Amino acid sequence: MNKSTAFNRGRGLHGQLLHHLGQLIVSGDLGADGPLVSDEMGEHFGVSRTVLREALRVLEAKGLISARPKLGTRVQPMSDWSLLDPDIIAWRATGSQGNTQHRELSELRCMIEPFAARLAASHQPEELHQELATAVTVMDRALRRSDRFVFARADAEFHAAVVRASGNRTLEHLSGIVSDGLDSTVGSTQGCQPSKSSVEHHSTVVHAVSRQDGAGAEAAMCELLADCAVVAIPEQQA
Repeated sequence: MNKSTAFNRGRGLHGQLLHHLGQLIVSGDLGADGPLVSDEMGEHFGVSRTVLREALRVLEAKGLISARPKLGTRVQPMSDWSLLDPDIIAWRATGSQGNTQHRELSELRCMIEPFAARLAASHQPEELHQELATAVTVMDRALRRSDRFVFARADAEFHAAVVRASGNRTLEHLSGIVSDGLDSTVGSTQGCQPSKSSVEHHSTVVHAVSRQDGAGAEAAMCELLADCAVVAIPEQQA
């Protein structure tokens, strides 16, 4: 470890140390060459054993490291990481794994939202129809005024309403984590770009919901996300 990587303590000693160690681990710059030696780390970062121990405990809870007798403290493989943990998402987003994580989260979104649309069309068609129709109207007006901010806000409200109306709180929670993760990626956007086709695809979802057509709403949401280029969705083999 190079002392030039010493962290900024302005936000609190424990928090800064945790953030810095987390970034070093997910980037592969720490722990790849052997066990982590607590005494050396504490001396390098100029922190007490108590502060370092607490930071390592949190990292272990997130699956990034493992402390075992005789083996010492070692960085765990990515398969053991809690990849939907907000801190790990933030650490990956700012490093070399940022693009990969963005693709993975986008693919996850394409799994969540179409199914949420199917559930929503069955559970709350009338209430949801009105809310979605209003959002589409706002998007259409924003498009005509070239107001990207209002369009993006209405688009976000549209998708949040669909997931919320699914009636599945676990699905809603997972969708929130994915959305926050996509937003955390530097220079990325998860929203649809203002366009006539985008408005039309959103309208198709609304019409399917109003007919209580769960399968139609699911298919329409898939087409909407593909049109928004959220992620490339491979065509199914015949």
